[in-house]
Formats: sequence, structure tokens, C-alpha cells
Amino acid sequence: MFASYFFDDMFSTISYLFEDPSRTALGWDAAGYGLYTSGYSLLCVFGGLVVCGILLDKWGVRVTGSIFVGMMAGGALLVLYAITAGFPPAKSLRLAYAGCMFFGLGSEIAGTAVTRSIAKWFKDGPMALAMGLQLAIARLGTAVALVLSPRLVVENAGHVYSLAETARPAVFGVGLMAAGLILWAVFVALDARYDKVHGAAQVAAEDPFKLADVWGVLKNKNFWMLGLLCVLFYSSIIAFKKFAGAILIPRFGIPAATAGWMVSMLPFSTVVFAPLFGLLVDKKGKGTRWMILGSILALIAHLLLAFAPAGVPFYGYLSMVFLGFGYSLVPAALWPSVPKIVPDKVLGTTYSLIYWVQNLGLLSFKWLAGAILGSAAAAAGTAAGPVRVEIMFVLLCIAAVAIALLFARTSDRHPELGLDRSHS
Repeated sequence: MFASYFFDDMFSTISYLFEDPSRTALGWDAAGYGLYTSGYSLLCVFGGLVVCGILLDKWGVRVTGSIFVGMMAGGALLVLYAITAGFPPAKSLRLAYAGCMFFGLGSEIAGTAVTRSIAKWFKDGPMALAMGLQLAIARLGTAVALVLSPRLVVENAGHVYSLAETARPAVFGVGLMAAGLILWAVFVALDARYDKVHGAAQVAAEDPFKLADVWGVLKNKNFWMLGLLCVLFYSSIIAFKKFAGAILIPRFGIPAATAGWMVSMLPFSTVVFAPLFGLLVDKKGKGTRWMILGSILALIAHLLLAFAPAGVPFYGYLSMVFLGFGYSLVPAALWPSVPKIVPDKVLGTTYSLIYWVQNLGLLSFKWLAGAILGSAAAAAGTAAGPVRVEIMFVLLCIAAVAIALLFARTSDRHPELGLDRSHS
């Protein structure tokens, strides 16, 4: 997952390159880059993620996960080929878009398999802490991408970047993916041994998954609240990261390398705080309250990014502090809540359905952010675009706070679910 997160965010802090197609031999513009990033979610949205989540419950983590880890690596290779082969911009964009689609579906199912396995391994233990630690390692991949990419593709005013220069982050990402394949093989062996020792496969066979179980998940209102909170909250952060350079550089008058360090505070903070907040959820409970607080912190961060005085980097760093805490709090409470609202046999399907709702939003908001930045640059200069995009993120955060409040009310009305119960 470290490799997956790196590859997904490898262009985030150098996204400014695509504001002017003449800056790279690749020839993409901001709208094209936005389209490319939205490709991550296309197959996920149009049935792939749901179908594969069902397969995850029917075939198991090891078989299904191995298929889609391979798809993730293959999609990354196709992206690398598309941006280095010297095709015209339209053709390279189409190929990269296709690669991003396969990479995205593979990555999401791999993530679902990992989360499903943690829920199984730590069902009667510190699940939130375990999920927080896994998330910390994965997001360290994002942090490395945000910091390393501006050093692999050094900012140089007036320079036209060759295909090889533009592709340096992708080359590094594919190398990480190769190492990830080896680690996945180790994981498969460990999970097989776990089932042998604990008899997990036998237990699953006693209550097999049926397609009719999917309808039960879809009728569960708690599933929809978690899904909506997920899409609103994550869209305000993940879509922001995709265009971090194009937002932070003109808003606060900083160079690309500084913007990279600034936005890297998000994943670096989760490396430290996601496990700590996971431990807090295990020991103290009150998970729904942490979701509310995290959503409010994200709202404050985007208000600062939208309306703080321009050209003052302090406000950029302050907003990243708020956003980093929110980015740690909400997932630490959200993901361990899923096993509390559905039976174990549909857990993979439920996680996949939530990721499906999430990707539906990401597909839309990443494309919309690119369109807003592109149209603003053409009409009124680069200063207007970041503010307009941030207003969109502010509205998403307001809606996330509202959903988190509704979910907390549900927890109060149904204490038998244990949504706010501590593990200790």
C-alpha cells in the first residue's frame, strides 16, 4: 500500500507543470491532468469495485487480492509507458487514463483486502490501532511522493521538461510496486498460516456468503451514513492533494519545493497520529465524536486556504496542521466502525461498497477541481482558481460535519451497536 499511495500522488506537488501545456513535452494541460487523475475511480465507480468486493467475500483475500495487486502493478506500468513513449498528447492521455483506471481498481481492491484481513486478524484485539498503523505506513508513501517528486523534477522557470524528466516519479513508483509484489507474496503466506492455525476458513464455510446478503448491506442506513461521510471527507483532502501545488504556490507565494514540504505535513502527521488516535479509539471509545471533530478541523483548514491573507505561508502551514489532525482522526474512528454495523461474512463487500461511494465522489471532484483551475487560469489568471476550488472543498466539509452529527445521533439511539464503546 506504500507503493500504491506513492504512485497515486506522484504528480501532486508538481501539478503546476500541467497548467501550461508548453512546459512539458508531454503536452498535458490542467484539465487533462484532472481527467487523468479521475481515471483512478472510473472502473471502481462503474461496477468494478462492487463486483470485486463480492468476489473478495466469495473467493477470499488471498485469491482475489493477488489478482488485483497484479492489476495495480500492470496499470502502473501502462501509465509509465504512456508518458514515456512519445505519443501525441491526446493519445498519451488516453493510454495513461486507461492505466490509471486499472491501477485504481487494483489499488482499491488491494486496500479492501488489507482492511478486511486486519478486521479478521484483530477482531478481538486492538483493531483501530492496527488499522491506524497500516494507514500510517501507506500514507508514508504519499509523504515520500510529495517531498521527493519536486526533487526528481526540479522547478526551473522557462524550462521545457522532457518526457524522461516528467516520468521520473513514475519510474521510481514502478520500482516500489515491484518491491510491493514481493511483500504481498509474504502476506499471502502469513494469512494462509493464520487460517490454518485459527480455523478461519472452516468458520467461514459454516455461514457462506450469498448474493442476497448484498441487499441487506444496501438497506442498512448506517452503511449509507458512513459511505457519505467517507466520500465527503476524503474528497476534500484527496482531491486537494492532487492539485496541492497549483493551489498552495499561487495562494502563498512559495516555490514548488516548499509547497511539497507544506502538503507533506498531511501524510507525515498521519504516520504519527493515526496509530495514536487508533489507540485512543480502542481505549476511550467515542468514535463518532472523533469523526465530528476531525470533520470540523478539515473545515477550518479549508476556510484558511480559501480566505486567509494571500502571500503569507504561515496560514498554509497552519491549515495543514488542522487538515493533518482531521485526516488522522476521522479514518481512525471510521474504518473500525464498519465491522460493528454488518456481519463478518459481508465485510469485504461492505468495505468495497463504501469505497465505491468514495470513488464516485473522487471521480467527480478531482475532475471538477481540474476544470475550475483550468477555466480560472484561462479567464482571470491563476490567483482566482485556488480560491474557487477551496470554496468547493469548504462546502464538502460542511456536509461532512452534518453527516458526522447524524451518525453520532444514531450511535446514541442504538448503543447495542457499540459504535462509541471502548475496547478496553
